[in-house]
This record gives sequence, C-alpha cells and structure tokens, in this order.
Amino acid sequence: MTSQMLKEASSSADFVAEQLKHEGGRYAELGAHLRAKPPTSVVTVARGSSDHAANYAAYLIMARVGRIVASLPMSLVTLNKAPLAAKDALAIAISQSGQSPDVVEPIRYFREGGATTVALVNDAASPLAQSAEWTMPLHAGPELSVAATKSFITSLVAGARLAGHWQNDAEFLAAIEQLPESLHAATKLDWSPAIEVLQPASRIMVVGRGISFPVALESALKFKETSVIQAEAFSGAEIKHGPMALIHDGYPLLIFATRGPAQAGLIALAEEMRGRGANVLLAAPEDVKERNLTLPVAATPDLDPVVAIQAFYMMAANLSIARGLDPDKPRHLSKVTKTN
Repeated sequence: MTSQMLKEASSSADFVAEQLKHEGGRYAELGAHLRAKPPTSVVTVARGSSDHAANYAAYLIMARVGRIVASLPMSLVTLNKAPLAAKDALAIAISQSGQSPDVVEPIRYFREGGATTVALVNDAASPLAQSAEWTMPLHAGPELSVAATKSFITSLVAGARLAGHWQNDAEFLAAIEQLPESLHAATKLDWSPAIEVLQPASRIMVVGRGISFPVALESALKFKETSVIQAEAFSGAEIKHGPMALIHDGYPLLIFATRGPAQAGLIALAEEMRGRGANVLLAAPEDVKERNLTLPVAATPDLDPVVAIQAFYMMAANLSIARGLDPDKPRHLSKVTKTN
C-alpha cells in the first residue's frame, strides 16, 4: 500500500523548489519594512501543525533578529474580546487552508489596529490571505491527505525566508536555496529501526530542544494522528522535571539531536534514558556514533529541522500502514478544521 501521505511527503522538495521561485522580491520588501520600522511586539497565530511551524519561525526570529515572539492565544480576540495593543506590532499567521475563523479574525483585528500582518498560507484565495497586508503563498499545491506534510515543510521554509530577509543575511538565504537538494536526500534515509520499535507501541515521548523542539511537537502530533500512539513532546530540559517518572523498561523515546548548542545535552540524555531502561531512538547526524537513526543535515544547522521532519514523515507514513491503519484517513479528523 502506498499512501497519499507518503506521496505528498515525498514531493516536498519539489514544492519547496517551486516556492523559492516566487515572492523573493516581496520577502525582501517585507524584510526592509521590518528593519526600517521594527515592531513593538511580535505574535504568531496558528493551530496544529501550523503552530509548530510558527514555533520554528519564532525561534529563528528570536535567535537571529533578537525580537521576542509570543504565540497568541486566539480566544483572547475571538471569545474574550481583549483590548490588545495592536499598533506597530507584527502578527504572523500560518495556515494551510486559511479558513479557520480563529486564525482569520485575529489577523483582521491586528491589521485594523495598525499592526503589520503577514499570512504564510497555502490557499492564496482564502479569507486569511485576503485579510493580511502581506500574503506569502506556500506553493505547496493541493494537499489531499488529512495529515499535513508538504504544507508543513513549505511553512517552515516560508518562516525561514521571513527571518532571513528580516535579518538581511545573504548567507542564510543562500542556504535556504539549497533545501530542495537536501530534502530529496532526506527521503532516501532508512528509518526502519523506528518501525520495528514503534509498531507495537501504545505511547512514546518525543524529545527535542531549541531549534529541534518544533520537530518534536510535529512528530508527536503525527504519531497521534496517523498511528494512534499516545505521544507527548518534551524539551530535553523539561523531561527530568516530572515526565521521567513515566520511564520504565522498554518505554520508547524518540530524541531529535540536530546540530547546534543543544545537541550534546540531548545525546547525553539519550544515554541516561537508556541506562534507565528506555528504548531510545536517537536521531542524529551521521557523525554521532550513538545514533540509531540518521538525521539529514542542511547547508546550515538552523535549517536542519526542515530536513529532519522530512525523514520522519517517510517513516511515519509507513509506520501507520505497519500498524494496520490508513494514514490518509485518521479517525474523527478532517482536512480543514474551523474553530472560533
């Protein structure tokens, strides 16, 4: 069985290449605008996989531009009608469909209040696209599988382009241009050892830290959606503050140890958890001898999460089938979720 999820995940490199052909001047214009008139505050507006992509964009903006970014609790606008100070803020919405009222309404609120509003959205004709001042299409094409894959990856790339143009970092922007090649390579990695461990599993912890934490969040969601595994994502810095009490012999952990300052600590955590009896799947680049899953790398460590999730998606689609499920039809879920 070849799933639609696997087909769409496999095509991510092509859609990233398509995105990179477009809106380069528009991103540069937005970056110049943000440098000329730095926002007083920055918020992201998103749900589900899109919120994980927003978490990645927020990390890049904070690390590279030095601006504090918060995830907006949308109910403050849609339900509480809170009097938020929107003037001179920056609101970044990320969405595949651009249809959900609790994503659209805050962008309208912020735009009317004098904020710079940006929509990274796949449907360029959607209400969200029409509501934002700056609409940057993802160019992911139609996504038929309920579980988002290529739209998530193109969202990560769009967030990286925004941060790179805001920082005006030519080297980082050049590294982004190399992502299609790195994504193609990521589809060929063998993660079958993970399927052997997770086929009978009922629960798992997924761990990352810093730049890799958004990948842990997204992976945990996909385990729930497509394999009905109770999955929780934790920062490597949080796992010892209570979650470690769940560890017992054979308990599965997937740890994303991408390159960067957090990597050494995550590798050490993997060894400690193995010593406590956990069945650890350490995903790390090929130069890490302790790994049992190989992570692809991009042209720069800040882009490693983009190719890491590509390798994960290939495994996740096959894991779902190995567990006797259909990854394209998660129970109780639909492609477009509309909340207020």
